[in-house]
Amino acid sequence: MILDKINTPEDLKFLTLAEMKELASEMREFIIKKVNTTGGHMGPNLGVVEATIAMHYVFNSPKDKLVFDVAHQCYPHKMLTGRKEGFTDPDKYLKYSGFTAPEESEHDIFKIGHTSTSVSLATGLAKARDLKGEDYNVIAFIGDGSLSGGEAFEGLDNAATLGSNFIVIVNDNDMSIAENYGGLYRNLQLLKDTHGKAECNFFKSFGFEYYYLAEGNDIEKLIELFKKVKDTKHPVVLHVHTLKGCGLEPAVENKEKFHWVMPGVLDSKEAPAPQENYYSLTTDYILDKAKQDKSVVAISAATPGAYGFTPEFRAKLGSQYTDVGIAEEHAVAYASALAKNGAKPFFAVMSSFIQRTYDQLSQDLCLNNSPVTMLVYWGGISGADATHLCVFDIPLISNIPNMVYLAPTNKEEYLAMLEFSYNQNNYPVAIRVPNIPLISTGEPDTTDYSKLNKYKMTHKGEKVAILGLGNFYTLACKVKEELHKKLNIDATLVNPKFITGCDAEMLNELKNNHSLVVTLEDGVLDGGFGEKIARFYGNSDMKVLNFGAKKEFTDRVPLNELYNRYHLTPELILNDIKSCL
Repeated sequence: MILDKINTPEDLKFLTLAEMKELASEMREFIIKKVNTTGGHMGPNLGVVEATIAMHYVFNSPKDKLVFDVAHQCYPHKMLTGRKEGFTDPDKYLKYSGFTAPEESEHDIFKIGHTSTSVSLATGLAKARDLKGEDYNVIAFIGDGSLSGGEAFEGLDNAATLGSNFIVIVNDNDMSIAENYGGLYRNLQLLKDTHGKAECNFFKSFGFEYYYLAEGNDIEKLIELFKKVKDTKHPVVLHVHTLKGCGLEPAVENKEKFHWVMPGVLDSKEAPAPQENYYSLTTDYILDKAKQDKSVVAISAATPGAYGFTPEFRAKLGSQYTDVGIAEEHAVAYASALAKNGAKPFFAVMSSFIQRTYDQLSQDLCLNNSPVTMLVYWGGISGADATHLCVFDIPLISNIPNMVYLAPTNKEEYLAMLEFSYNQNNYPVAIRVPNIPLISTGEPDTTDYSKLNKYKMTHKGEKVAILGLGNFYTLACKVKEELHKKLNIDATLVNPKFITGCDAEMLNELKNNHSLVVTLEDGVLDGGFGEKIARFYGNSDMKVLNFGAKKEFTDRVPLNELYNRYHLTPELILNDIKSCL
């Protein structure tokens, strides 16, 4: 096996072209087997195997600096830089991160998991190189939709003025995570149609030298192109047309589905019957409203599959659906303006990507008090990579004036919150879509959500009050049961529903016959919901215990381990309550 000979990129330089082609086939086979076992990014990595081999054959990492955008195109890179065991040995499949990670290898410069960053980061590397009088290549490898992000434009604008070695490889696989949208991709298509010869050229407009390669999965031609620009003394763009999912027919036929896959995607098994969940509740609700109201529009920032915006759903909405590309900043400003002009936008976004648009949330949305409905998915503590943690949305969103951030605990509350947000015109409303299995009470939620920051006391007890926010309301119920069983305490149970404010009337009422208030939230504690409650009671005798995540970047730590670390089990919470009492 050729891969057995490759322990560092330097080993590639002794291979023949035929051996490199065989190596590409071997690498592809291991990627498919590994990702089908563990889940992960299938299509993007299969498409860049040849380009990665050619890069490491021509350039000299780690002296030459390679920066991968999004880094979900880095599996082949990892295989060639001393980490192949993470793909060839099933016992070590989970040893390495799914993204570049400097702690793993000197060939990884940055820990990267979010998008559109490579050109900016590489520009900084190149400028530092020039200031120090050093001499090596700096390469930004961008693509798979990353060009649509605002930082990519900013980076290109600055990089074009460097006047020194700077190489941008644009991996154009005709896709983002889903299909591409936007004028930029029309120009990329024009360049492909004309083999790079069209006079209208986005990259040349910045001042880059430009080369186009149609055969982006041809190692020989890639090597020839990379050698042509190696050690260049000015900024250059290499526009390389690759095939997403190359080497795996299902991934080529269904590029969106195979961008990121769950374990077992290739195993032949009967698909489970579709069940109602928070995704289907959302899409059904939006479709129903869109039929009645032509001003309804659903918005995604290139990740429709993350919240059930299927191709069928998008097709039914037609012009009432907008994919802005990987550009959450634009999505929020766009939604704000839609709402200001009388439309009814629903912007769906993953918790992990909220930070990309903090300024727009504050300035374009909340300062202007536009009645947008923002649906925040996947919020909660998880065993995800450090780059995709979903624990920071509560502090980020809930502390901006005018924002109403809601946390439903069941189906009926979620539908009532959607209806409230759709019908009101006074505030921007964000809803933290439950990241737990669907719970239904069977009874409609009749809460008047226009009365802001009014909590629901679901059981009135004494001595200890437990506030279980959103996902953690069920945990609060379990803690209440344990308190009654182990300490004979009939605790009060509260479903706060509102993340953005305190129910002063209820919290003051609790002072009468309670000595301890416990808050549970599925997110980071610093700046979170619990701290608002603790601050409220700061000048009183009430004790407050806040339970949630510590302020830290965890990286693929098992969820049970995190729950134990943060004392988020009924037993550990009960022990802390006993100590406090």
